[in-house]
Amino acid sequence: MSSTVQFQEISRADLDTPNTQKYAEKFRKGLTEEVVREISADKKEPQWMLEIRLKALKIFHKKKIPTWGPDLRKLDFTDIRYFSTASENPNAKTWEEVDPEIKRTFERLKIPEAERAVLAGVGAQYESENVYHNIKKEWEEKGVIFEDFDVAVQKYPDLVRKYFSRSVPLNDHKFAALHYAVTSGGTFLYVPKGVKITQPLQAYFRMNSMNQGQFEHTLIVVEEGADVHYIEGCSAPKYGSQALHAGCVEVFVEKGAKARYSSVENWSKDTYNLNTKRALVHENARMEWIGGNLGSGVTMLYPCSILIGDNAQADHLGVAFANTDQNQDTGAKIIINGKNCRAKIVSKSLAKGGGITTYRGLIDIKPHAENATVNVECDALMLDDKSVSDTIPHITCDNPTASMTHEASAGKISEEVLLYFQSRGIDEETAKGMIVNGFLDEIVKTLPLEYAVELNRLIELEMEGSVG
Repeated sequence: MSSTVQFQEISRADLDTPNTQKYAEKFRKGLTEEVVREISADKKEPQWMLEIRLKALKIFHKKKIPTWGPDLRKLDFTDIRYFSTASENPNAKTWEEVDPEIKRTFERLKIPEAERAVLAGVGAQYESENVYHNIKKEWEEKGVIFEDFDVAVQKYPDLVRKYFSRSVPLNDHKFAALHYAVTSGGTFLYVPKGVKITQPLQAYFRMNSMNQGQFEHTLIVVEEGADVHYIEGCSAPKYGSQALHAGCVEVFVEKGAKARYSSVENWSKDTYNLNTKRALVHENARMEWIGGNLGSGVTMLYPCSILIGDNAQADHLGVAFANTDQNQDTGAKIIINGKNCRAKIVSKSLAKGGGITTYRGLIDIKPHAENATVNVECDALMLDDKSVSDTIPHITCDNPTASMTHEASAGKISEEVLLYFQSRGIDEETAKGMIVNGFLDEIVKTLPLEYAVELNRLIELEMEGSVG
């Protein structure tokens, strides 16, 4: 078999086609204390997890919906199903054990094929639970833990409790509190001191039923001198009725370690994608965030790196694509506490069909963060006269030794450039595709080949019909 997974075969039907969803009728809509207690009981959680859930629920009810970003007034919390399960055999270790209909979904998305070809381990979540989770034996023997988060709470309670909610507190904002109240599934990844995993690990999250919510928790701990690349992908079918994703990612990068987190988020336009991602980066450690945001009707996502150790580094590379009826409000946050730290943000956005893209960023250089260096580059490309792009940076620098640069550009595809392509026999639609690929090259080339192809293919799907 070829070592390259044929992601280019993925079609819009692969992403938008749901399975049957009769199982969903067993699970109620709406958020109450009873629902939260039922989730905890279903998972047979320790008392400390239930206490966190109940505390978070109270915070959620007290917190107001943010009004500084996209309009969230149409989000109806009573019309969301906060927990549902479709499989009678969760956390299978072989694909043969996975429910056949669910397995076919992940086969359409090429997940088993990717595991065989390029991955050190795979987790697959369907609705509120993992249906498959496995890691190659060679990494397991080196002490790497790659588990469904719910399973990790049972098997490694002390380790999970040490880090859980430490980088993203319960009261961070309304949707963080919601997440902790109803969190379900996700990934726990622990890389021991000095272990350098040479293949990526991936988790894929799939929502299937109408009005579903998904609230997975990803907790990654990279010990001193270790190295890991973790990839998340996600999708949901389109129903014309709202869905909600409010996951949370916490990453702890210890002294001299390196972590790369890559994601391609492609929820349907029905989905509110209100995700929270944050990393604590220690001395001489490095955190890399690489993200592609497409699909969802509303996205609010700003991965954050807190550089708490001297000589820590962070790189944020992101691309957002907004089409008709989409508002992609994305960006990055960098908070620097250590000395001699370096951070870079590269943000690319595309808009067509009246879509809205916004870069919203925060740079906060603390008084004792001597010799910090931060570079921010934001570029927006609009493919028609109806689309909108904004850049909203917020910069605080309290140390005079810091170096801070911010560059932003916005524009359309030049008619002269298109004319040049056409003079060489290249039609307008193909030319636009080539220009877009070049515009995104800095982001795409950071992904493994197979996932770069996937992201390019998803963008091609969004670009279809962009001429005229």
